[in-house]
Amino acid sequence: MIIAVCGGKGGVGKSTLAYELAGTLEAVAVDADLGMADLPHGRGPDLHDVLAGRAAPPAAVRGGPVPVVACGRSLAGARAADLGGFGAAVRDAAGGRDAVVDCPTGLRADTGVPLAVADVCLLAVSPRPWALGDALRTRAVARDLGADLARVALTQSETEPPTGVVRRALATPVTVVPESPLLAATLRSDEPLPPVTARAPESDAATAVNELADAVRACRPYHADID
Repeated sequence: MIIAVCGGKGGVGKSTLAYELAGTLEAVAVDADLGMADLPHGRGPDLHDVLAGRAAPPAAVRGGPVPVVACGRSLAGARAADLGGFGAAVRDAAGGRDAVVDCPTGLRADTGVPLAVADVCLLAVSPRPWALGDALRTRAVARDLGADLARVALTQSETEPPTGVVRRALATPVTVVPESPLLAATLRSDEPLPPVTARAPESDAATAVNELADAVRACRPYHADID
């Protein structure tokens, strides 16, 4: 199953959630932001190379606590990438496992490609008033492309997050993801970290990530023919 983690705005913790969710689901995380990659990179072939035909998809998988298909950081690499082969590349790299795709932010043209190949998606939304409109537009694109919305992740939550407002607007259950130094450290560490569900399983952050993972697992019967 391919799970897309999308968001209408940058800076809402989308990449962190993609990494954490992949680790919790024992899946492969795929950095699909061709122009502004965030997931751990390291050395070796990356998604730019795969989509340009210079490397096989399995060669782009980085080992570690969470397997990651890294993406290059160069503009030339992004321009050379042929998104027509994205879905096949993700499935080949995953090797029969689930894949969690960190989508580009907003409504750029390359955002639709991961959503088009995804079976389900998670939508990361911040509690800021301006964020809801962007989330609604992203949700509409996902629906048009056939990606079922499994859950909304309300990130960077305040003391009293507007959970009800977001749930009613997006017509989808909401998981509040608390601000946490554990999550903040996920992509800032010098070395790749295990998911928070393994590092601190009793934490509020781990509870939120597990709830998101359970929402994805609940969608699996509808996509049993894919797995």
